[in-house]
Amino acid sequence: MGGNIKFGTDGWRAVIAEDYTFDNVRICAQALASHLKREGAPGKRVVVGYDTRFASEDFAAATAEVLGANGIHVYLSTSALPTPAVSHAVLGLKADAGVVITASHNPAQWNGFKIKGPDGSSAPPSLVTQVETEIAALTASTTPAAPQRRALHELTDSGMVEWYDLIPSYLDALRERVDTAGLSAMRGSVAFDPMFGAGAGLPQRLLDGGQLRLTEINAERNPAFPGIRPEPIAPNLDKLCRLVRETGALTGIATDGDADRVGIVDEQGDFLNQHQVFALLSYYLLEVRGERGHIIRSITTSDMISLLGQHYGVPVHVTPVGFKYIAPLMHEYDALIGGEESGGYAFRGHVPDRDGILAGLFFLDMVRQTGKSPSVLLQGLYRLVGPHYYDRLDLELEAGVSARLTEVLKSLKPDAVGGLQVEEVDRTDGVVLRLKGGSWLLYRLSGTEPLLRIYVETDTPGRVHELLAAGRALLELPG
Repeated sequence: MGGNIKFGTDGWRAVIAEDYTFDNVRICAQALASHLKREGAPGKRVVVGYDTRFASEDFAAATAEVLGANGIHVYLSTSALPTPAVSHAVLGLKADAGVVITASHNPAQWNGFKIKGPDGSSAPPSLVTQVETEIAALTASTTPAAPQRRALHELTDSGMVEWYDLIPSYLDALRERVDTAGLSAMRGSVAFDPMFGAGAGLPQRLLDGGQLRLTEINAERNPAFPGIRPEPIAPNLDKLCRLVRETGALTGIATDGDADRVGIVDEQGDFLNQHQVFALLSYYLLEVRGERGHIIRSITTSDMISLLGQHYGVPVHVTPVGFKYIAPLMHEYDALIGGEESGGYAFRGHVPDRDGILAGLFFLDMVRQTGKSPSVLLQGLYRLVGPHYYDRLDLELEAGVSARLTEVLKSLKPDAVGGLQVEEVDRTDGVVLRLKGGSWLLYRLSGTEPLLRIYVETDTPGRVHELLAAGRALLELPG
């Protein structure tokens, strides 16, 4: 018990009923409680939310029972909700931390335990380390100490756990950032796919009452996520792409299981990849809204972001993967936008964490304000920064392969890949091979799943697949 609790890029995730059990969730909650109590001052407060996965509300209740038994006041969500709604509540309620029961975009059999810092952002590495230290202490002996625990009804009766509807204030915050009345007055339709996740119904609440028609699919709760995994990328959005084509929608918007990531489909029913969307959102803020400020991007994102920074005269900072690295720089520089390859983007004036619903609204507002379709906007972007094409190969790893690949990647330094000379090897996070002519290839082992990811960006669609195949061959992987 507890031995397999390892926090990755954004929280701890595991397969339900294997390592993700009530006992282990309670250990995580006790570790967080112990850390907060060691900080000294009494009266600590934590916001606890959950997504639509199997038994998420029950795991959230178990978390609240432990935190409350430790004398920590808990604001427990009354419903499933997006992770950014929890982040917003932590900030708005001046809580000391947040917990979200979610495995984000992972397959249906997974669940997770995300921790938010007092600013609502992903827990910084220092906080994660302290919680992991507490977990190790709790589970070190052959007879580990059981987490403190009281029945939920006792804690609610005493006021230590407070049921709290976190959604209204979150929706109000979105209305402050984007002109929802203007969006509601648009002519035409928009297709929305919450992927059976926590974003279901929220765009309707924001945009209802005007001319804009909103068609929502996969909006019911279904923890099996039938036919998809809840990650808003092309292989999972066939139904949304077809809907956009069939209805002539202005665009399609998808959010992942906990609605902190976004996927965009253009008016022709074609998926826009995460790099194109990040670059277009940056363009929207810089050109359409006329704002200026630093941009923060993870190392796995497109060079288009840095080229836009040069064009508009704004600094661009590159970080390792994970919002726990992006959020501190957003604070430090009061950054305009921060983003990562996963489709997660954060914005100045909002919480310093990913928000898929706000990103989707901003994208729609760009269409409204420019009067241009997404495909036309993309071509305009390419005229500014040149054409950039991207793809990612996810390779599931068998037991023991990750350790071998870690050693292989440590020494990897080829002269060329796919006939292109390697000009630089960057090991900021994973291994990036910078190639002659501006192309790049990146290898990175996932921090949350047994996966190796190979990323490529280059100047033609055909070369993308050539470089992915060549990159895989360098590692002598089967298949």
